[in-house]
Amino acid sequence: MNSLSDRFSRAVDYARIAHARQRRKGTDVPYLSHVLGVAALVIEFGGDEDQAIAALLHDTIEDCGQAHESMIRALFGEAVVDIVIACTDVSAEARAADANPEVARSNWYARKRAHLANTIDADDSVLLVSACEKLHNARAIIQDLENPAIGPAVFDRFNGGCEGTLGYYQSLAHVFATRNVVVAGEFDHAVGRMHELAGRRQRLPLRPLEDNERPHAIGCH
Repeated sequence: MNSLSDRFSRAVDYARIAHARQRRKGTDVPYLSHVLGVAALVIEFGGDEDQAIAALLHDTIEDCGQAHESMIRALFGEAVVDIVIACTDVSAEARAADANPEVARSNWYARKRAHLANTIDADDSVLLVSACEKLHNARAIIQDLENPAIGPAVFDRFNGGCEGTLGYYQSLAHVFATRNVVVAGEFDHAVGRMHELAGRRQRLPLRPLEDNERPHAIGCH
């Protein structure tokens, strides 16, 4: 990528407005910091402008609502919205319906397994954005694990808890390595560090859903 056009600047503004009131889980850090970080990784690892824009917008449907799909398509094109949809495992509306903690936990496992199954077959353009997003998240978890004030309690923020979260990330590391994603080495190192800091041995990955088990949900097609 030689340069970024005004489309990228418009996408930054779109993300800033969409996530204006949101914060990173368990922190007061504006959520915009995450999508900017993911976009920076995509650029660093050789992504094109469509991928960088998709990185900025990858959580808009999941965190801000289904209506953003048509808006992103109209403003930034099919290539961008296709990546965003592929990186989305549930819409904000569907997530809001998981009011019961036990239901939310059960649905988390089903969604993550379905998302893994989709990731295995995803286009290369999707895989780079997905891997950069997960790498940014993994590094944030590591930072909290290394913080004596937080430590393993960081996993309390996630429906999968410690074991589910570690299993999911190890599964993703396997997928990214199998597909030869350029970020795979960095991600595998981060996942190993997560296990080390959590005092867990790396174990078998979470099993992806088979085709006949996949729910008809966003990101699962």
